[in-house]
Formats: sequence, C-alpha cells, structure tokens
Amino acid sequence: MAGGLANIAKIPELKRRIIFTLFMLAVYRIGCFIPTPGVDAEALMAFFARQQRTIFGLFDMFSGGALERLSVFALGIMPYISAAIIMELLKVVVPYIDRLYKEGEAGSKKIKQYTRYGTLVIAAVQGFGISFALEGMGGAQGAVVLNPGWSFRLMTVLTLTSGTAFIMWLGEMITERGIGNGISLIIFAGIVARMPSAIIGTSQLIKTGELPLILMVLLIVVMIVVVGFIVFMERGQRRIPVQYARRVVGRRMFGGQTTHLPLKVNVAGVIPPIFASSLLMFPATVGSFIENDRIRYFFDLIAPGFWLHEVLYVALIIFFCYFYTAVTFNPVDVADNLKKWGGYIPGLRPGKPTSDYIDRILTRITLGGAIYVAAVCVLPTILVARFNVPFYFGGTALLIVVGVAMDTMSQIESHMLSRHYEGFMKKRLGRVRR
Repeated sequence: MAGGLANIAKIPELKRRIIFTLFMLAVYRIGCFIPTPGVDAEALMAFFARQQRTIFGLFDMFSGGALERLSVFALGIMPYISAAIIMELLKVVVPYIDRLYKEGEAGSKKIKQYTRYGTLVIAAVQGFGISFALEGMGGAQGAVVLNPGWSFRLMTVLTLTSGTAFIMWLGEMITERGIGNGISLIIFAGIVARMPSAIIGTSQLIKTGELPLILMVLLIVVMIVVVGFIVFMERGQRRIPVQYARRVVGRRMFGGQTTHLPLKVNVAGVIPPIFASSLLMFPATVGSFIENDRIRYFFDLIAPGFWLHEVLYVALIIFFCYFYTAVTFNPVDVADNLKKWGGYIPGLRPGKPTSDYIDRILTRITLGGAIYVAAVCVLPTILVARFNVPFYFGGTALLIVVGVAMDTMSQIESHMLSRHYEGFMKKRLGRVRR
C-alpha cells in the first residue's frame, strides 16, 4: 500500500488527477449544506426522521443527506441515473436510439446530449413535485414552507434543477480530468459521508451498554466477510474461448490468435436493487400520508423489516437482473461482431448457433449473479433488523461502495501502467536516436 502511494506521488499527471477529483468531491459536499430558500430546516428534519424506511430515505441515502436538508443538491445525481436508464430502455424500442449506440464516438456524443436534456426535464418535474409536497407538509414542528406560493415553487424548481445540472457537470469533469467514474464517485462520496456520524453514534451506544461489544465485533466480522464476498463475485466472470481465423493481406498474415469473451457474473450491477427498492418503498411512502388504519396496515406489511418485504425484494431483484441484462447485453450483436472480424467459438458455427450458445451461458450465470445480489442486499439487512444496529449496513449502499472502490483502483492502476509504458517507450526512442 505504501509502495503504491509512493508510485502515485512520482507520477505528476496522476497526482494532479487525484487532487482534482478530491477538490471536485469537496465542492459537492459543500453544496450539500447550502439550503434552498424558504424552508424551515428543523421541521423538514423532523419529517425525514419519520420517513427513513420510505422512498425518501432511499433518495436521501444517494444524495448524501442533502435531501433531508433540502440543499441545492437535494435531488443528487438520481435524475441523471434515471435519464441514463431511460435511454438504455429506449434503445430496445426506438431504432434511431439503437443506431446511435452503434455509431461509435459520434453516436455516443448524441446519447450524452440527450441524457443531459432528459436529466434537466426529470429534475424540473421532481422539483415541482417536491415544492408542492413541501407546501402540504406540517406537524408538531410547524409548517415546512415559510411563504408558500408560486414564487416558492419556481424558486425551488430553479434551485434544484440548477443543482442537479451542476452535479452532472462535476461528474463529467471528474471523468474527463480526474481519475474517471465521476458519477459513481459522487454517489460513493454521498454514501461514505454518512459513516462518521454512524460510527460516533455506535461508539456512544457501546459506552452506555445499549450495544454489547461482542455483538459489535461479530457484526464487523460479518461485514468484512460480506465485503470480501462482493469483491470475489464482482471479479468473477465466465470466459468463453474465441478463435480468430488467419487472414492473408498482401504478403502478411493476420489473425490466428486465441482469446476469450468475458461474461461477468453480475452484468446488471447495482441497477436491480435500486429498481426493487424504489418499487417496494413507494407503497410505504404512500401509506405514510394515509390516515386510514386498515390501508396503512396493508402498506406496512410490505415495509422494510417484514418477511413479505424480503420475499418480494428477492423476487424483484432476480427479475430486474434478467431484465436489465437482456436490455444492455445483446448476444446477437456480439455474435455478429465476432463473425465480422473473423472470430468464432470452437465447435460452433458463426451466427445463430453462436448467439444461442452465448445466450444460454449468460442465462445461467445471471441466475448466480441475481442470487448473489439478493443475498448481499437481504441477509445483512435482516441482521441489522434483528440486532437493532443503529447504522445502515448492506444492500445497495454496500454494493455501490465496494464496486466504485474497485473501479477507482483499476482506473488508478491503468494510469500507472500507461505512464510506465510511456516512460519505457521514451527511453527506447532515445536510445534509437543515439
């Protein structure tokens, strides 16, 4: 570890990229504490304290606590993620979008542009929804909005939409000038930022004796095991051997090498638990605003902590793993690309037999990946609910934190390797010139 940090310090470009990334993340965290005008902060915090197990709690986790303060970054990066997912889904039903995805860099620029426009539209709609909802809130702490009306609504929409656009720009800057994965790092920063307060609260409970020290040690061991399991599964892949036929171009022969087609165990990533959580938390959110006891009892049955919620959660995660994998990975396109470049899977003819074989392999490993994601999301949550641990552990947050950390380390390693080879090539060219 110390050697790796020393190597980073020796590479000026990589050091600049890391410093730039940290600076952008610091700007994001500062913005999470700048409040939106016209809101009573204490009344809003009291409301979110009652909404931890609803969809508001989920969005607040992704925004790093900015939503419960209703800061200028209250919407976080969720509108951008929603727009990107919508573009992925439109690829299946809109031929024009599908063609853009296949046009290389020019098509990618168009897709990014449409995603930005979609992000602003979604942020504006959510801003209007939040402004109307805030005006209807009230309770023991009093009204949340100090001066309701269209001036407050328009100010809220403008503030929240501008904040989302700024976060989107921060993410793109980190991707271009930082160490990459800008959007993921912003989500990562929002989740990790809540850890210090959770650790302080847990230490206080241990001092007062409300949380036994042995139980805390046991949970830390379980957390380490789960993190190791996530790392193992995220690196897991099924490698399908691919052989390229030899081609003669002029007097030179190309091809003939053997490589492999890597298929990840978890192709869908963290999208399935995000979708599943959103769908299951929506009824609980609606139930929190209904006064009828019978209707609220029905909604409470599928609230987090009940067995029905866990069963539905697992079923939805498995469904969305298959659904999102089918949307983002097309075996027919992969088989056509292999055929175009003269590649084939040994023992199979190019074309439909190859695509059917890839689809069959992908279906099998997706089941393993879906079970893995469901286990990581459900089992730690059950432990927390059973032992009443005062901080969130498991599920989507843990998958995001570990996954982003692994991707970031890979990005840093690739920068170091490229710099190493660049230096090696300069030395070789210098010797040749001499």
